Amino acid sequence: MKKTVIAMLAIAAFAGTAFAADVMEFPASMGKVTFPHKMHQEMLKDCKKCHEGAPGKIAGFGKEWAHKTCKGCHSDMGKGPTSCKGCHKS
Repeated sequence: MKKTVIAMLAIAAFAGTAFAADVMEFPASMGKVTFPHKMHQEMLKDCKKCHEGAPGKIAGFGKEWAHKTCKGCHSDMGKGPTSCKGCHKS
């Protein structure tokens, strides 16, 4: 019984990562943005850094959100692109 409960908790905890896209592409007026989702999952290990409530679509996602959240995190961590051309590819 104890093993079953532990297995169910593990499945529930990792269900979101199993169904998430590895790489996502977003169209943008300055060139498409390619987002390596799986890499961010593995590095951050905390979905709530981007997904406020739980894994799934991000409420309020758009240019302003991405510039504030993504660029802000890259600046804070000293990793990842922070210039326009670093994210926006033709």
